[in-house]
Amino acid sequence: MSSVGTANAGTPQTIKSVVFASSIGTVIEWYDFLIYGTAAALVFGKQFFPNADPAVGTLAALGTYAVGFFARPLGGALFGHFGDRLGRKSMLMLTMVTMGLGTFLIGCLPNYASIGVLAPVLLVLLRLIQGIGLGGEWGGASLLVLEHAPAGKRGFYGSLVQVGFALGLVLSSLAFAAANKLPEADFQAWGWRIPFWLSAVLVVVGLFVRARVAESPVFDRIKVENRLVKYPVLDVILKHPRSFLVAIGLKLSEVSWIYMLTVFVVGYATGKLGLPKQLLLDAVLYGALLELVSIPFFGWLSDRIGRRPMFIMGSIITVLIAFPVLMLIETRDPAIVIATVVIAMSLGHGMMFAPESTYFPELFGANVRYSGASFGFQVSAAIGGGLSPIIAKLLTDAMGGSAGVSMLLIVLALITLAAALAARETLHEALIN
Repeated sequence: MSSVGTANAGTPQTIKSVVFASSIGTVIEWYDFLIYGTAAALVFGKQFFPNADPAVGTLAALGTYAVGFFARPLGGALFGHFGDRLGRKSMLMLTMVTMGLGTFLIGCLPNYASIGVLAPVLLVLLRLIQGIGLGGEWGGASLLVLEHAPAGKRGFYGSLVQVGFALGLVLSSLAFAAANKLPEADFQAWGWRIPFWLSAVLVVVGLFVRARVAESPVFDRIKVENRLVKYPVLDVILKHPRSFLVAIGLKLSEVSWIYMLTVFVVGYATGKLGLPKQLLLDAVLYGALLELVSIPFFGWLSDRIGRRPMFIMGSIITVLIAFPVLMLIETRDPAIVIATVVIAMSLGHGMMFAPESTYFPELFGANVRYSGASFGFQVSAAIGGGLSPIIAKLLTDAMGGSAGVSMLLIVLALITLAAALAARETLHEALIN
């Protein structure tokens, strides 16, 4: 490809508007997706699987949580196809409605005591809808920002989309922290539903903001030049298999790491270690607050040293701290637990997560970029985010401790390291040629 072009650069006001619209939507989408994870760890075992052994109930709740991850590749492929065929903006409107509807209805869902086995069945169905919506959301938001961003600052502006995850995590943590202050009986009866209901308000705000944003100039150009492809997802798999596999490998470590900390560790620390729920919720909240700063910093850094070095450094750090992190949490010391979670989130997650919204789309051509970035990202998310917490719980139950979990995290980090070494650097590549 040629050197960095400026055709994609928008005016300062345009890029600010695009970043705001994309990021606020991403905040809402991640809020919707993440509150489910907290509820799965703290509530859903009792609400939807009450007749099961507590350990089995928790595992079943995590299973319904994983369903959302398995639906994400479907959403990535579906919305990626139409995003590459019809445009980025229209898909972003549709993903927000899809996600918001699924989340709100989960908050309205009767529990097992009310409607029996139909309750967990409907829970799984709504989780599928959530996953499909998020599967298409991330890619569209990332592309819209990337394809408006000025040359030389794509990593920084793209990382602002990733901040949506941290903000969504802050909001979801605050929502559950507030609900958790209710008496336990009230929290289990109806308090856990409030964070889900709040999603409806956020979606209305997000739709209003996104409706005012212009379509990507890169998409407009390839459309005018009649360079659209008929089956972009198929094109990605058959013509860009290396980039597709690299994207899967790059994401595997950080996505497993963050969901291990925010889902598995919450359940493990409250159940196995006897730590209070609020302590773990606070730790995740403080970690997300730090990522509001660390993610943009790592995005800025990727514009200086490149995208690949961020993944190489992040995966090596993960290997080094996989055992110490869980050992420190097992001290049960509140200050140590909070500090460990806070630092581990930025080092094992933020460093690699920050450049993804820029790096993954840059790996693919403009006419298959939505499909390639979304599908690769979401396939890895399904493997790492959906299965890792379940495998971690099985390992701790079988081994009686966290050593197996640390070994799992190291293996995943080594896969990401291999993918980073095999990837090409895209820092100085043009978005269209």
